[in-house]
Amino acid sequence: MKNRNWKIRSITAHDDSRVAYIIRSVMPEFGADGDGFAIHDAEVDWMSKAYNAPRSAYYVVELEGQVLGGGGIAPLEGATNPRICELRKMYFLPALRGLGAGQALLDTCLAKARDYGFELCYLETVVGMDSAMALYQKAGFRSLDKPMGDTGHGGCNRFFSKSL
Repeated sequence: MKNRNWKIRSITAHDDSRVAYIIRSVMPEFGADGDGFAIHDAEVDWMSKAYNAPRSAYYVVELEGQVLGGGGIAPLEGATNPRICELRKMYFLPALRGLGAGQALLDTCLAKARDYGFELCYLETVVGMDSAMALYQKAGFRSLDKPMGDTGHGGCNRFFSKSL
């Protein structure tokens, strides 16, 4: 049975530096640290403020009182349809992986997206994040041939969407 001692909660300003550390630790594991990746987004240092915007939410996952992961949703930048959101910056440190928290966080984000009235959820990732892509596909995300919107993440090379 998977460890269920983790807890999902909304991000606070107190979590910002920890989430920035997680993003800056995980992305290079998969070669996603150059230009065109979320690691360089200005919001990485102030996630709680960025996701306090309308129709946006970011959650952290704690294990034994320590924030080890997070992920959120927000309107897709550059989308022509305001009912499209993006699953954003969902990363876990190794100690949290394989415990079932990824599925729970994904479910939390998608439920919030539905609450906000979104009809489609988009995400982008990179080859090599195989476990993440398996999670997305299991949840009903379908592979796309090209990116949507204007995220500024030209380094990403895998794109997915899911009808909500």
